[in-house]
Amino acid sequence: MEALLSYIFNDEFVTMTIRIFLAALLSGLVGLEREFNRHPAGFRTHLLVGVGSCLMMLLSLYGFEPYLNDHENIRFDPARIPSYVISGIGFLGAGTILVKGATIKGLTTAASIWVVAGLGLIVGVGMFAPAILTTIVVLLSLIFLNKFETLVLNRSKKQYFHIVVKEGQSLINIIDVFESKKVKILNISLRYAKSKKRDVFRYTIEADFKRKEDKILLFEEIAKMEKVEKIF
Repeated sequence: MEALLSYIFNDEFVTMTIRIFLAALLSGLVGLEREFNRHPAGFRTHLLVGVGSCLMMLLSLYGFEPYLNDHENIRFDPARIPSYVISGIGFLGAGTILVKGATIKGLTTAASIWVVAGLGLIVGVGMFAPAILTTIVVLLSLIFLNKFETLVLNRSKKQYFHIVVKEGQSLINIIDVFESKKVKILNISLRYAKSKKRDVFRYTIEADFKRKEDKILLFEEIAKMEKVEKIF
């Protein structure tokens, strides 16, 4: 029994245990930030990706030692398995990206999953210092840069207006409302729908807002127009 325990709990096992737990810790910290902000991939997803990547690296480093020792003619590339992790993680990241019209969400979460996979790999190979430094940089980027862009750079907010109007409603009048509120129009698209009862037009307007209050004021002004049926 003692021989079995000493075989299992050897120096390599202790090394692998430390690396797996460190990968879980660092990946979990990144995942917590995503979880707090209610993103599609949160704490558990990031932790599992980090631990799984670390496990693949440990497999690459230690898993094939007996075969290499017994067969001198075998040549093994330890970077092959990690390379598949890097390319394969893209499929998981793609699942967090949501596209709705011209709006794309989830790119930052997809990037954080990819970084966490890299964290798992470098922890697995024993590069603890770069892993910790990378985690700090990633957390600072996710937590503070978003606020920095909003407060310091005064990043504008693009919003979409969908306005359904009856035939005869002038688009110029609608544009005048935007201009009166000093809201910049970026793009306008038109869809025409014909039915037995009436013909309607649907305008989709992409606008650049500096303040949240501007959107409410625009809703109120446009809703007062006689031939506007719906605005959302």
